Amino acid sequence: MTENGEEKLIAVARHIAKTLGHTDTMTDDILQIFSNFDNRFREKLTDDQPLERTLKSLHRQISCHLSAQHPIWSDSAQSAAFLDSVDQLLAVIHEWNPMASDKSVSASLDKADDLLQQAMFRLQDEFTTLMQRASESVDLTRYQNGGTNLGDYYESEEEEVDDDDDDDSGEIPIAHPVTDYGILIEALPAGIISDLHEIAKRMVAAGYEKECSHAYSVSRREFLEESLSRLGLQKLSMDQVQKMQWNELEDEIEKWVKAVNVALRILFPSERRLCDRVFFGFNSVSDLSFMEVSRGSTIQLLNFADAVAISSRAPERLFKVLDVYEALRDLMPEFELMFSDQYCVLLRNEALTIWRRLGEAIRGIFMELENLIRRDPAKTPVPGGGLHPITRYVMNYIRAACRSRITLEQVFEEIVVPSASAVDYRDGDDRALSSSSLAVQMAWIMELLESNLEAKSKIYKDSALLAVFMMNNERYIVQKVKDSELGLLLGDDWIRKHAAKVKQYHVNYHRSSWSKVSGVLKIDNNAMSPTGASRSLKEKLKLFNSYFEEICKTQSTWIIFDEQLKEELRVSVAGALSPAYRNFIGKLQSNNDSSRHTERHIKLSVEDLEARISELFQGSNGSGGGRK
Repeated sequence: MTENGEEKLIAVARHIAKTLGHTDTMTDDILQIFSNFDNRFREKLTDDQPLERTLKSLHRQISCHLSAQHPIWSDSAQSAAFLDSVDQLLAVIHEWNPMASDKSVSASLDKADDLLQQAMFRLQDEFTTLMQRASESVDLTRYQNGGTNLGDYYESEEEEVDDDDDDDSGEIPIAHPVTDYGILIEALPAGIISDLHEIAKRMVAAGYEKECSHAYSVSRREFLEESLSRLGLQKLSMDQVQKMQWNELEDEIEKWVKAVNVALRILFPSERRLCDRVFFGFNSVSDLSFMEVSRGSTIQLLNFADAVAISSRAPERLFKVLDVYEALRDLMPEFELMFSDQYCVLLRNEALTIWRRLGEAIRGIFMELENLIRRDPAKTPVPGGGLHPITRYVMNYIRAACRSRITLEQVFEEIVVPSASAVDYRDGDDRALSSSSLAVQMAWIMELLESNLEAKSKIYKDSALLAVFMMNNERYIVQKVKDSELGLLLGDDWIRKHAAKVKQYHVNYHRSSWSKVSGVLKIDNNAMSPTGASRSLKEKLKLFNSYFEEICKTQSTWIIFDEQLKEELRVSVAGALSPAYRNFIGKLQSNNDSSRHTERHIKLSVEDLEARISELFQGSNGSGGGRK
């Protein structure tokens, strides 16, 4: 029988004796009976302090290690001996705990707990020292991915720094775009991880898992914060973000998008893997430690996104808000994977809430765009009936917005599960787009814009110029819809309907401008006499020249932005006037009474008339307007 086995048997015998004995004399008698079975037990059974002797021995061993002025883990033999002593102490406490009702055993166990506490504090210090020493020795720019170097994703750029900053180098690391996220950081050497795991096993066994987790989390949290800082991400409060100038915030959003992708796809998975290795076999401790490590950085990232979501909803902010929205949407599967345990689930839920809040912000920006259109006043007419700035702004705005059609469809349909739905939308066809929520939204914006333009057109006193103004703007709208994602959203019927409006404005222009001129060229074949007919033709020609000259002079400064439309209008005007004018001149020249004086009255040949028509719509500077 081994010494430990004997002591345990003796302890059990003594416990039975004390339990059965109602008085000290009865207990002694029972012990005497046990000792008669084997003379070897006689001395030990009458010895009241086997636990004390064991604890004294362990106290001497452990105190030797506790008093060491150097890190215990700098010597592998010493660290192994220390762990062995801790194991023995834990075993003794475990074996004697069932007999804690005995006063002497209870007192000894109290001493054992005190010794264990001292050992745990030293293990915690050693754990911290190992973490710090490993962080100092490991090159944080190395990635475990075939020699990939984190330095490849950074560069130093001169940036303005605060005068009070202790670091006067002025160089701030800025992240390059990262395209390969299949990377894990080996932040600690394998040997250190093994040592940390051995310490963690003892601390968890002793009930000091929270202390161990805290020591781990403090060190790794610093690593994560440093990594985000190296990605160019500043620690900004939500109030600071909201007060930033827009151009500054745009830059910060770009940095944030890079940082959040690196964090969720590289840094956090690496930390999760490290936690699982250090606390292997202790899932709850591993989950707690990962939460403590990542919580601060995650909240920093999410607070920035939240500040963007609740900040100004000016239309020009849409595209950067979309960047933030898309970044969180695409990372929701990573949030699900990384933050699904009991400790991290609140972080995952917060990410989902902020992602939805960003969707609300995007819808709010479109509402602000609607208000902008409604509030745009009808004060001064656009010279020459050209494109109104609101038309160009709105159409280019929503055309650019629709490059993110997939995302906007999700926003307006209020899709709940991005991890699955995002894929469905990307792989789906374009059927029924014209009835989607986004299509309805775009059609509504188009309706608001057209109503606004119609109100503005009333400023023009000349009905022909009014028609030109509406024709220009409607044509621009149709063209912008046809050659973009808007065409898919609004559909062919919408395009045909609005193309027909352009044609109607074309007709209105002709009626307003040229019907009176064309009417002059009509010949009354029922004239009373050749002399009367000749006089009538001359008067008509004089009137025609006056009307035609006035219109050409006026409309040469008008604007038709679209070259094709401009040419179509000129051709249609020439097509309506040239034959009538040629017929009219022919009739005048064939009149016998006027043959000698005809040339004196004909100021324009048919070719001259067509040349003058070709000078219509040149604009005030001869440019004919511009299109952008």
